[in-house]
Amino acid sequence: MVVGLLLRAWPRGLAFGPGALSRLLSTGFDPGQYLQLSIVPTMHYQDSLPRLPIPKLEDTIRRYLSAQKPLLDDGQFRKTEQLCKSFENGIGKELHKQLVAQDKQNKHTSYISGPWFDMYLTARDPIVLNFNPFMSFNPDPKSEYNDQLTRATNMTVSAVRFLKTLRADLLEPEVFHLNPAKSDTDTFKRLIRFVPSSLSWYGAYLVNAYPLDMSQYFRLFNSTRLPKPSRDELFTDDKARHLLVLRKGHFYVFDVLDQDGNIVSASEIQAHLKYILSDSSLAPEFPLSYLTSENRDIWAELRQKLVSGGNEETLRKVDSAVFCLCLDDFPIKDLVHLSHNMLHGDGTNRWFDKSFNLIIAKDGTAAIHFEHAWGDGVAVLRFFNEVFKDSTQAPAITPRSQPANTDSSVAVQKLNFKLNDALKTGISAAKEKFDATMKTLTIDYIQFQRGGKEFLKKQKLSPDSVAQLAFQMALLQQYGQTVATYESCSTAAFKHGRTETIRPASIFTKRCSEAFVREPSKHSAGELQHMIAKCSTHHNQLTKEAAMV
Repeated sequence: MVVGLLLRAWPRGLAFGPGALSRLLSTGFDPGQYLQLSIVPTMHYQDSLPRLPIPKLEDTIRRYLSAQKPLLDDGQFRKTEQLCKSFENGIGKELHKQLVAQDKQNKHTSYISGPWFDMYLTARDPIVLNFNPFMSFNPDPKSEYNDQLTRATNMTVSAVRFLKTLRADLLEPEVFHLNPAKSDTDTFKRLIRFVPSSLSWYGAYLVNAYPLDMSQYFRLFNSTRLPKPSRDELFTDDKARHLLVLRKGHFYVFDVLDQDGNIVSASEIQAHLKYILSDSSLAPEFPLSYLTSENRDIWAELRQKLVSGGNEETLRKVDSAVFCLCLDDFPIKDLVHLSHNMLHGDGTNRWFDKSFNLIIAKDGTAAIHFEHAWGDGVAVLRFFNEVFKDSTQAPAITPRSQPANTDSSVAVQKLNFKLNDALKTGISAAKEKFDATMKTLTIDYIQFQRGGKEFLKKQKLSPDSVAQLAFQMALLQQYGQTVATYESCSTAAFKHGRTETIRPASIFTKRCSEAFVREPSKHSAGELQHMIAKCSTHHNQLTKEAAMV
């Protein structure tokens, strides 16, 4: 049936592909403004993505009991079984019925999307540590390109190239290829671009390719989480053309796109960043950024004071900026220092509400720190990988490039905020809480050098399952018990999917952990290997169930 639908929908006699690429080629344009020129439009699959299915109630209960089994003794487990049976035959049946009915009335989205936004946006805890994660880049392979100014310029240009490519519909669609030899080919792309968007997902499915939801991508840029009483809001202004730069707690803005939407020359961006890096101003006495680390209701109240105190237009420049570039004035000492700095820093040189902060230290060490309400790892990881690839393989400037001969004192605007006594008190209180909270965080690491994921794959073991098993063994050794464990799994294979939970603690990990930690001498190497293999097989099944619901 699917094949028939595709054949009936296939246009005949077309010589050129539809979409943004053909339009741009016909008008003439600068390919250096873009990361890639996909012949398949970026959002080509979005309309035909399958909807996130609601699991059967009995399947949910089965999975729940399976997750409870390693955590409870026999008596507790029998009691839990009884409660589940009562729920399944009682109120659970009615609640499930209501959920299905609600889902049928909202076919434009997924049943989880609204509650997921609510979960993040109604949370009143500070977003630092509780929600915002980070991902650190590898150094540029060419060491001289790790100079702070050079890397900041190149990463900024690559980030704006990504923005332009995305908005021009020229970014390759995000697709998970199970058989890339068939689906990740020019031939397939030339064919699939002619299939209407309402059917394109089925065409990819026929060759074992699974397009992923890209509805979150637009929030990458010009976006900020705004604190509001009870429930925050997500704000996006895609008309803004300026970059926000933070250094030593000071705020600067300058345009990275011109009036025609073209990227400002790399040498101009370099000149403006050099100008900012040469600013010898001392750090402000009351760094405003601390407020973004506050309890959300407190921050909402203080933000209203900022607005009423004459700062509305200045705040708008912060909120609408393409993204936030944070230039730190010190090198990274080691991995522990890197983790602390990119996860929270000292609170003065981040705007934690921004969709993402691109952080670049004095030695060129770089990371992305992102706010989590607007989206998940799939969009950020794609951006992260594309920016690294473009900035290292097609850098906009070299270490020998000279900044443009331009008056950066005119092009760069330093933002000043009017702070009354109530705001100064609020900032001081936020700093005190921030510093006290960060003192409670301990980070350490161990680098295991005797094998990695490639070795495990050769043993037909899932690297993720072994990492999860290591957590279980460590906790058992440290605390003498098995506890409920959370691992996130993307459901981006479905329209407006977010994440599902994998529960890695199982009867298999418990049995294996106890064998290794408590009685290793009782088992042969072969028996221990068999237990690890059972854990891997079970974990793969849990992951598949979570990803495909």
